[in-house]
This record gives sequence, C-alpha cells and structure tokens, in this order.
Amino acid sequence: MDRDGFWGLVEDARGEVDDTVADPDGVADALTKMLVGLEAEEIAGFGVELARLQVESYRWDLWAAAYLINSGASEDGFDSFRGWLVAQGREIWDAALTVPDSLADVVDEDRPDGFEGFDGEGMLHVGSHAYKNATGDEAAYWKAVEAEAPDTPDLPAGKEIDFDDDDDLETHLPRLAALYLDA
Repeated sequence: MDRDGFWGLVEDARGEVDDTVADPDGVADALTKMLVGLEAEEIAGFGVELARLQVESYRWDLWAAAYLINSGASEDGFDSFRGWLVAQGREIWDAALTVPDSLADVVDEDRPDGFEGFDGEGMLHVGSHAYKNATGDEAAYWKAVEAEAPDTPDLPAGKEIDFDDDDDLETHLPRLAALYLDA
C-alpha cells in the first residue's frame, strides 16, 4: 500500500467519527472494519506504511510536543501520541511534522476531569486486528510487516530537547509551552 492509499483509508475512517481529537479509538474501529475488507497483503501493506510513519516521526521536537500536550510522555506514551496524530489525518500530520508547534491549533488546553491524554494506542493495532479478523493469523501480519518496515532508530532525530527545562521547551515550542507549562 502506498502513502496515498494509507491516508485515503484514514480519511474515510475519520469521516465516520464526529470528533477525532477526542475519539481516536472511533477512528481506529472504523479503520479496522475497512481494512478487514481488503486482501491480507493490503492489510499488511497498511501496517508497513504505519511503521514507516512511526519511524519518520520519531523526533525530539515532536516528542517534546507530546510531552507538553500530555503532561509527560514515556516512550510508549509517545508511540500512542503518534497513533493519535495519525487519527487526525494527513493535513494535521504533515503540519505537525513540519512545525510541531502547529498542534496548538488542534489540541484543547482545557483538560476535562478524567482526561487521560491525547492517546491513540488503538490506531497502532488496527492492522493486526484487521488481519487477524480477516485471516485468523495475527502472527503472519507481524512477520509480513517486520520483513518490510524500517527499524526504529536508537535515538530520535533532530536536536535533543530537555523536557525538564521550561526554557528549552519554550524556545522550541512557544505556542504549546504557553498553553501547557502553566496549565
């Protein structure tokens, strides 16, 4: 599956959800249902493209944005944040990778009671769930994806940002820092 096909499916799934910012799991559910109707090779191709996007977005500046937005971000939390970011669609994804501070236009700084963060972990598993539902063999999905997906680098790309240094965060992400550092 190519990148345009990947994003086309994500956009179709987004059309099934009223508020993708608050409901990335709804996007994941709709996307899983769509993928089940594809051939096994296409489902695995979706997983390969998702893995490529995860590697491309493994960057210090984006991780710092996730850290601010979610009041912290472990490595797993950063993965889930990028799943949430995929659920926002190609336009927001591309803008965030160009200027991570652009996410200030997407997120709401008012966190409701019980807020658990901008987390799209479900988006990271749509391919494996769809493949298992379509074929009954989830292991074959992971084997196919791992054969073609790039490895995640040991360290994020770009200049390291100290998440515990407010000045460093304000320098790199002024709009997000203004929303979240004193929130």
